[in-house]
Amino acid sequence: MPHIPQLRIPATYMRGGTSKGVFFRLQDLPQAAQVPGPARDALLMRVIGSPDPYAKHTDGMGGATSSTSKCVIISKASVPDHDVDYLYGQVAIDKAFVDWSGNCGNLSSAVGPFAIANGLVDPARVPRDGIAVVRIWQANIGKTIIAHVPVADGQVQETGDFELDGVTFPAAEIRLEFLDPSDEGEGDGAAAGMFPTGNLVDELDVPGVGSFTATLINAGIPAIFLDAAELGYCGTELQAAINDDAAALARFEAIRAAGAVRMGLIATAAEAATRQHTPKVAFVAPAQDYVSSSGKHIAAGEIDLHVRALSMGKLHHAMMGTAAVAIGTAASIPGTLVNRAAGGGERESVRFGHPSGTLQVGAQARLVDGQWTVTKAIMSRSARVLMDGAVRVPGDTV
Repeated sequence: MPHIPQLRIPATYMRGGTSKGVFFRLQDLPQAAQVPGPARDALLMRVIGSPDPYAKHTDGMGGATSSTSKCVIISKASVPDHDVDYLYGQVAIDKAFVDWSGNCGNLSSAVGPFAIANGLVDPARVPRDGIAVVRIWQANIGKTIIAHVPVADGQVQETGDFELDGVTFPAAEIRLEFLDPSDEGEGDGAAAGMFPTGNLVDELDVPGVGSFTATLINAGIPAIFLDAAELGYCGTELQAAINDDAAALARFEAIRAAGAVRMGLIATAAEAATRQHTPKVAFVAPAQDYVSSSGKHIAAGEIDLHVRALSMGKLHHAMMGTAAVAIGTAASIPGTLVNRAAGGGERESVRFGHPSGTLQVGAQARLVDGQWTVTKAIMSRSARVLMDGAVRVPGDTV
């Protein structure tokens, strides 16, 4: 049979927060993949190495986890007063599927640096030394993210002393502002309002499983917050306690599907399989002493509460950035399960414990005409280029 050469596509492999992904400029993709559709999905799956029945991603750039099976497409902004469009694809590991229904808050931190380094930000707006402000249009959900990117000698500063639990080495701090994260977006990930059911707390009936107290919120990403004790957990669990328990994972997936229906994201629970990225499921508990996955001892007095979150059917090793936005928002609103676990009352920031350590996130929420809204959520992350050049895929991929 005739030999088909591989395609060579300019790309950058980046860490953003506690995630990694393959970044592309839209203009560098093959023509057929420059528009949404099967050709684009096929390309990104082949880049990552999915679907992989061995769940290893040996023949691709993915890492066979929800944190490392990601692709990002960046282009010049399509909306006024923004620098770039940021489109995120969560690639399934063992299925032929790319989920475009939500954002990745962790990789959001890498968008500004990538945009600057690739000439997508007006050079006049990038200081020689200081902070470059990059206005990002998150195209999946129709939201604005403002990235404050450090610049030194005209280049993005990547090294520094900012430490992020879940990331081994320190780097330069990048501050992110997620504007109006609770308003209804324009993408597939949108749910109606911050609290789609109109309640701060609901009783969520899960067929065949049971009924659970839950806060269903849309802020940063649709999320379902549960009470750890009601599930039989203490809130300090690490990955193995959940991910090695097939029955627990099945129960969480059933809860996620029922919550998605209750939030109006899907019509039937069966559709949840086509929407793996959203909503997220997390459980919360009051602060207590614990030992993180790195062996670090964290005292109850160092945090406000514990949160453990699942992503793509597994307990996350740290915390998804978009879920952190939802946590900060829910914590700022008296009466939610997150707020109760944090001790109640009004607050504009919260520090929570996760499997890898702690994270602080701020949110400015207010009650307007009987409806809660949040103007912005703020958190710090870091990002670094791991490799750049070109990724290669078989020529018959697209």
